[in-house]
Amino acid sequence: MLAVALVVVLLAAGALVAYLWRTTDAWRASSADWEELARDSSSRLATTRADLATAQDQLTETTEQLTVAQDRITELADEKAQLGDDSAAQQQLADYQARVSQAAGQVATALATCIDGQQQLIGYMEAADEYDPDELERFRQDVDDLCAQATDANSQLQTELEQ
Repeated sequence: MLAVALVVVLLAAGALVAYLWRTTDAWRASSADWEELARDSSSRLATTRADLATAQDQLTETTEQLTVAQDRITELADEKAQLGDDSAAQQQLADYQARVSQAAGQVATALATCIDGQQQLIGYMEAADEYDPDELERFRQDVDDLCAQATDANSQLQTELEQ
């Protein structure tokens, strides 16, 4: 009986040792996986930090270069302004005159078109019974649109003249 109990205890102990052995192996494998993950994450973090430091250095350098460039641009603009005040004023006057001339030409063209359209409309209206009423209304609307364009062109001219 003692021998049977001893065999049962040995079998139970063997099963327990086998179970503990497999559990330990599983923990070792899991631990190795976590350690690998930690090393990988640490490596990526170090790389990211190095990239960040490089980017910050480049940003600082670029900011300094931008400041220098802006200062130089300001200096050049001041120099040009001092040299070209008369030239700039003349150019502005020439530009203004060109804009006003263009706007006046547009007004004249638009008004002539409006007047021509109104004269045609008057002629059509005097003989309205010879034309389709829908066509007359459509033509009247077209003439109104032309005259509205003339009014808009005149408004633009007035705006240019006020500047």
